[in-house]
Amino acid sequence: MSQFELSARPPMHVVDPALIARQPTMTKALQLCQTLSGLDDKAFIGSGGVVKDAAQWSRIMGSGQHNFPQDQFNKFMDMAGNEAPMLWLLHSRGYDITALRKLETETERALRIEREQTAKLRERLAYAEAILQGRGTTMPV
Repeated sequence: MSQFELSARPPMHVVDPALIARQPTMTKALQLCQTLSGLDDKAFIGSGGVVKDAAQWSRIMGSGQHNFPQDQFNKFMDMAGNEAPMLWLLHSRGYDITALRKLETETERALRIEREQTAKLRERLAYAEAILQGRGTTMPV
């Protein structure tokens, strides 16, 4: 996955870790994901959805008798606007989901560096102005 793809993902809603911990199975985590999205089944079915027909979706989400198409997890979570299934999987494998952080994209990194440099330049400018006005003698680091 490229850095562009990481930054192109829609923003995700935060899911309470305690809610994730209460889900006994991946199927329940999938159901939670859909419930939190507020979207009906039909949003995930058809050519733009996760599966092609309602019967398949019903077997996945209702009884868990059909496997979720693994290559559609990202699409499902993007459509739902939350990452409950991923968080459930991490929790079930013993990871602390409260300590997770997203990777910084190249664009985010460049912006952070620019902001840090701008802050340093502003400090130096304020110091220079203070000297010119006879108010300062200590150079900021």
